[in-house]
Amino acid sequence: MSKFILPLMEDNIDKGDIQEVIDFLSQEEIPKLTNGPKVVEFEEKWSEWVGVKHSLFVNSGSAANELTMLALAYLEGEGEIILPPLTWISDIASVKFAGFTPVFCDINLNNLSFDIDQLKTKITPKTKAIFLTHVLGFNGISDELLELCDDNNILLIEDVCESHGATFKGKKAGSLGFASNFSFYYAHHMTTIEGGMICTDDNKFYQVCRALRSHGMVREMTDKRLQDSIFKENPEVNSDFLFLAPSHNFRSTEINAVIGLSQIKKLDANVSKRADNFEYFMSNLDSTHYMTSFDMEGQSNYAFVVVLKDADMGKRELLESILTEKRIEFRRGLSGGGNQLKQPFFKDTYNDSDFVVVNYIHDYSWYIGNYPSLERDTLDFLLTTLNTAFKAQ
Repeated sequence: MSKFILPLMEDNIDKGDIQEVIDFLSQEEIPKLTNGPKVVEFEEKWSEWVGVKHSLFVNSGSAANELTMLALAYLEGEGEIILPPLTWISDIASVKFAGFTPVFCDINLNNLSFDIDQLKTKITPKTKAIFLTHVLGFNGISDELLELCDDNNILLIEDVCESHGATFKGKKAGSLGFASNFSFYYAHHMTTIEGGMICTDDNKFYQVCRALRSHGMVREMTDKRLQDSIFKENPEVNSDFLFLAPSHNFRSTEINAVIGLSQIKKLDANVSKRADNFEYFMSNLDSTHYMTSFDMEGQSNYAFVVVLKDADMGKRELLESILTEKRIEFRRGLSGGGNQLKQPFFKDTYNDSDFVVVNYIHDYSWYIGNYPSLERDTLDFLLTTLNTAFKAQ
């Protein structure tokens, strides 16, 4: 039994998913278990769901981040990547691991995406890409952001790890930029236990990612013309063991893909239920004490967002005490715990005054679990707890 009345996360795996795995493993002839036809089938289904030409299944969302940046470095060379301090740490790590220079931009309070005015000042001739995070189910795309990328010939990379099913003008997040990354962690909108996906419409980028997913092996490419041209440029190397660039094994397995194929059937319904929960939550949250004016258009909420209206440390401590007493699990700081520039490997590198909104989110916000099985009575219990927390003040 959970020690929480409202735990932060709930496993998406159900008995139907487990049965799919049992059936797969119970075939008369033992199936291939490493990366194989089920992975390909899942990639094709995912491309269709997102609305892209190519998808590549990997072993985590973090692997998707890193592989994307490695492929970008191979194709674009050295340069700068602009990203927000409010993100998961693997976004920043992937930028650094690939040899890029991270450049940070503050966020806005409407959808927790970039502050566009500040973003404009961060672009330089060295900028290779803008690495956007769709935070906790909010759509982070805007016309102004897309125009800014087009006008400056800058690639847009989308981190959609927390925002499966979010949309902008009817198009799914993950289909609007040059490339995108998804996570299938156990409590996300859908799961493969562990897993991730890279999406793109660009064939060359996809082919490079295919090679780099498997140590850099060129034989993993499916574009024979591109593959043959690389073979011809390197006649001194056995083509079976020609490596495009230094990389790792980012592959997943057939078992993870079987779970993904089962989970994707339920994804639209799960996204819809989470979004409905969040609409109800925001409509009934006390706007006297909490921010409720977020841009809800196209959201696919992953967790309930709670942001104090006032920078009041006393209120913060009181609310956390009440949530703990009521056995409601929470995390302060939203995505990744808030401002990643406060981490020990960054804290003396950047000027905190440049990130006013991220710092506010770092200190005065929380996320609380939202999942498809959440009962309305439990949601009302959460709302009552939040709305009465400061009644004596």
